[in-house]
Amino acid sequence: VQLQASGGGLVQAGGSLRLSCAASGRTFSRYVMGWFRQAPEKEREFVAAIKRSYSSTLYADSVKGRFTISRDNAKNTVYLQMNSLKPEDTAVYYCAADESVITSTMAVGSGYGYWGQGTLVTVSS
Repeated sequence: VQLQASGGGLVQAGGSLRLSCAASGRTFSRYVMGWFRQAPEKEREFVAAIKRSYSSTLYADSVKGRFTISRDNAKNTVYLQMNSLKPEDTAVYYCAADESVITSTMAVGSGYGYWGQGTLVTVSS
C-alpha cells in the first residue's frame, strides 16, 4: 500500500489543522492506521492509531482530548483532526499502516510496514 499524507502547514497556537492520509489499494479496511510525528532533533513518537473497526482508537497522552483520529474506508483515507495546537506539536507528521498490528503494538512504530512521506506541522507561539 502507498500512503500520501497532506494537510500540514503553519498555524498559531490554539488553532486547528486536519491532516489526511490517502492510501492506495483495495484492502485499506484491513489495515490498522497510525499517525506518528518527529520533531527536530527528537525521536519519532506515536500520536494516534485506529483499528479496522472505527470505534477502536488509541492516543498518546500528550494529544488526548485535543486530537481525533478517524477513517473513511470508502475513501481509503485516515484523518487526524488537531485542535488546541501547541508549539510543542510542531513536527513532521507521518501516517503508517499495517495489517499485522495488534492492540498491544498500536503505538509501536516498528510494527508498521508502510509509511507515508510526512507532512510538516508548525505551530507558532
